[in-house]
Amino acid sequence: MSSNDRQITREEVEKHNKDGDLWIIIDAKVYDISKFKNLHPGGASVLLDAEVAGQDATEAFYGLHRHEVLERPQYKRLQVGVIAGEKSTLHGRISGQISAVPYAEPTWLTEGYHSPYFTQNHRQFQKAVRLFMDTVVYPDALAREADGKRPSQSVIDKMAEINMHAMRMGPGKHLQGRKLMNGLVKPEEFDYFHELIITQEFARSSLRGYGDGLLGGKVIGLPPVLNFGTEVLKARVVPEVLDGKKFICLAISEAHAGSDVMGLQTTAVKSEDGKEWIINGTKKWITNGTFADYFTVGCKTEDGFTVILVERGPGVETKQIKTSYSTTAGTAYITFDDVRVPVGNTLGEEGGGIFVMLSNFNHERWVMCCASARSQRGIVEECLKWTTQRKVFGKPLHSQAVIRSKLAAMIARAESSQHWLENITYQMCNMSYRQQASKLAGQIAFLKSYSTSSGQETARDAVQIFGGRGITATGMGQYIEHYHRTIPFDALLGGAEDVLADLGVRQALRAMPKNARL
Repeated sequence: MSSNDRQITREEVEKHNKDGDLWIIIDAKVYDISKFKNLHPGGASVLLDAEVAGQDATEAFYGLHRHEVLERPQYKRLQVGVIAGEKSTLHGRISGQISAVPYAEPTWLTEGYHSPYFTQNHRQFQKAVRLFMDTVVYPDALAREADGKRPSQSVIDKMAEINMHAMRMGPGKHLQGRKLMNGLVKPEEFDYFHELIITQEFARSSLRGYGDGLLGGKVIGLPPVLNFGTEVLKARVVPEVLDGKKFICLAISEAHAGSDVMGLQTTAVKSEDGKEWIINGTKKWITNGTFADYFTVGCKTEDGFTVILVERGPGVETKQIKTSYSTTAGTAYITFDDVRVPVGNTLGEEGGGIFVMLSNFNHERWVMCCASARSQRGIVEECLKWTTQRKVFGKPLHSQAVIRSKLAAMIARAESSQHWLENITYQMCNMSYRQQASKLAGQIAFLKSYSTSSGQETARDAVQIFGGRGITATGMGQYIEHYHRTIPFDALLGGAEDVLADLGVRQALRAMPKNARL
């Protein structure tokens, strides 16, 4: 029997209640904190308090600390036994498991509910993806957010082993011949709901900067190569990117031109022999740019706006941009100084860059909607847990009507975003690409605008619920602080909320019947 299994009575614990001999009980486990008390962030006096020393400190602990604190090795070593005849019942995050907290999971994953969209294969797929994300991605996300370094190559390699990089690109020919998730789903059966699961599980298990750093640039930078690159170019570039050996980003935005792609100042001029492009200019706010090997670059050419694939080499310089979220995203300022690129690297037709870019906007925004809806749900779970265990005036925090009102609004926003998303996803699974472009561009634009604006409201409400902890980067409110600090990115990427809402209205107006009258 290990020391952790030693049976101790509560009466014995009560005897260890003074400086130099101090025990406490947390969830039926006994801890000797005699030496730790002076290292306690809250000071030794808190632990020597008569209501804690030698007593059951479970409620006091969970009012101040997250469960994961008890899982850290340095604190596990403090355990000297368990209370005789009692069992530990409390737990934090359990890898791979579905949360039992109401509204912490979408309806289709909640016991007793049904869905017309998700099959048994989707459910099996979700279990495997969640376990992978919780055990492989989540630990690295915490570590890299702490040190600001790029995601670990070991994680990227493990994702490649199950073809996660390829699946994140959605259904398509690029999946042919690949074994997906250890054979759990066939390439020809992989659909947008499988991709939705990946994106939402990824959003649940990673943090915002890390999420973009883990090849977020590939999701938006590779499609132009897949859809518009020559067969020779695709044969060389696509496999090494999908296998996690090389990295790619989308380099469109500039300091002088964000959404205005026709106002770009980066130029591409053909060499005298017409075999190469010579590129000069700068790009800004480029996700993954600091460690990218390939850059899908928007350029101004003689024929207009053209997209060209540039490889890192002479004349390409990248610098880290400090943003309000983690440097692990690799956000970059890029300079192209007489960079020579083969004309064969042109993506699509010369002057046809706008069509290259528009081709992936719907999918890019849909991916953002998937992540936004799931991230909001994670905040709902954090708030429901906190308001249950946090005591004010002798009662749980949720005993206050104003708190329940905020929770109600947060739940409504998360649920409405998810259900709208699932409907659009079903349409995507049953429409051709051309039909999606004509019928869903407005719907997806509306949902993206709605879900990210909802996220900002939820972030604000969550900070109010957590109080000072909601703006503290560590401790009880660390995920609330992180979400509140990084949610503005979602509101801008893929198109600002107001711009997308206007796009949705304009598409609706174009479809207005000419003979309709009040």
